[in-house]
This record gives sequence, C-alpha cells and structure tokens, in this order.
Amino acid sequence: MYLADLIQKFADVFVSTIGDVLPIVLIIFVTQYLVIRRQVPNLKNVIFGFVLVILGMAFFLVGLEEALFPLGEVMAKQLTDPAFLGVEDLNGKVLWQSYMWVYLFAAAIGFSTTLAEPALLAVAIKAQNVSGGTVSIWGLRISVAIGVGLGIALGTFRIVTGTPLHYYIIAGYIIVIIQTFFAPKSIIALAYDSGGVTTSTVTVPLVAALGIGLAGTVPGRSELIDGFGLIAFASLFPMITVMGYAQIGQLRSKNILSKNKKKDSEQI
Repeated sequence: MYLADLIQKFADVFVSTIGDVLPIVLIIFVTQYLVIRRQVPNLKNVIFGFVLVILGMAFFLVGLEEALFPLGEVMAKQLTDPAFLGVEDLNGKVLWQSYMWVYLFAAAIGFSTTLAEPALLAVAIKAQNVSGGTVSIWGLRISVAIGVGLGIALGTFRIVTGTPLHYYIIAGYIIVIIQTFFAPKSIIALAYDSGGVTTSTVTVPLVAALGIGLAGTVPGRSELIDGFGLIAFASLFPMITVMGYAQIGQLRSKNILSKNKKKDSEQI
C-alpha cells in the first residue's frame, strides 16, 4: 500500500515538475530559434539533459517530503523539547545557556548541508575555472559552509532569546559593507553570490524545520514571528566569511612577499 502511494506521489510530482520546467524550456527554444535564429547545438543531448533534470527534481522533491522534512521536524522538536533541556528557571524565564546543544546542532547542520548544496558546488567549479585556480573549490565551499553554520547558530540563539531579527540583519550588513571596501575586488561579487546559492534545495528544508520546531517549543515564542528568519542568516554570513577568507589570503600573501624581500636584502 505504501509503495503504491509513493509511486502515485512521484507521478504527481513528476507532472508538476514538467509544468515548472516547461516555461524555462520554452524561453530557451523561442529565444534560440526566433531571436538568435540558429539551431540548438547537440539538440538530442539537450533534450536528454532536460529529461534527466525533470526526473532528478521529481526524485529529489519526493525525497524531501518523505525524509528531510519529517526528519528535520522530529530532530528540532526532540532537541528543543523543554523537558529534555530543562530550560526554565524558578521564575519561568528561558535560560539561553541551556540550549547549547541546539546551537551546536544548528551550526553542524548548517555546515554539512551547505557542503552538500549542488548549487554551491556548481558556482565553486565555475569560480575555480574563471580564476585560474586562485579560488579553490574546497576553499570556497568550506568558507561558505562556515558562514552558514555560524549564521544558523546565531539565528537559533535569536529565537531562544526572542531578540528582534532586524538588529542582527542590520549589524550583519554593516559588517558586509565595511568588508566590501577592504576585501579584494576579485572576490566581492563572488562573495555576494555565495550568500544566495547556499539557500537552496538541501539547506532550506532542514533549516526552516529547525526554526519552526524551535519556536514551537521555546516558551513564549511564535512559530510565525520567531520561527522564520534563519534563511536570512544563512544568506548573510557566507558573504562575511568568503570576503574574510579572501582577506586572510591577501594578508598571508603580503606577509610572504615581505619576508622574501627581507631575505633578499639580507643576502645582498
């Protein structure tokens, strides 16, 4: 019975995915044939690729609904259960120190899901090719993952403490603006893009489930008001860490150059 329901669900998602991808296909082919007025190169490969994309998206969406969404909600509720954490003092106030496991879990899940993001991997590969190896795939992915992990951990802290979201976002973008003046120009646009590619198909379901589950179990929090906003942290902090990664690399290069100059002067 379950297998039949799963097959039916996959069929429904597959049809829905075709409807989602169809406008993209129409725009590409209309532009190619009516505007550019040229044949699509390797048409058979392109069509086969679109079929694979539709199948892959359908499998992935069903997997999200059947595994990641429920797992994220269960983990969030279990990990943030006040009975498990003992988070209330004698006056009934929330003790943010009692949620250390939640902050650690949030940082770990943010870091790991970011490394699994296919969109980030695609951007990292392109960045390495364009930069001639100056920007490494793993260097970019790890710096972005660290940013997401820190951001999600801070976002869960905000939910626990109940502090306004805009304070954190304003402060974060002030840091981004300041970094923009000092970071290497070659990394700024990539850092800004890195903030967007992290909030994709793998990260969003688990992060959203974590935020809503946490807000639903912390006393005095609203799932609607406090449960959302973690995705904003996941978009903001990678910009800070990627520019910081480039600034550290630039500083190390300057130190190496200065040391080499000293050695040359001493030899002379």
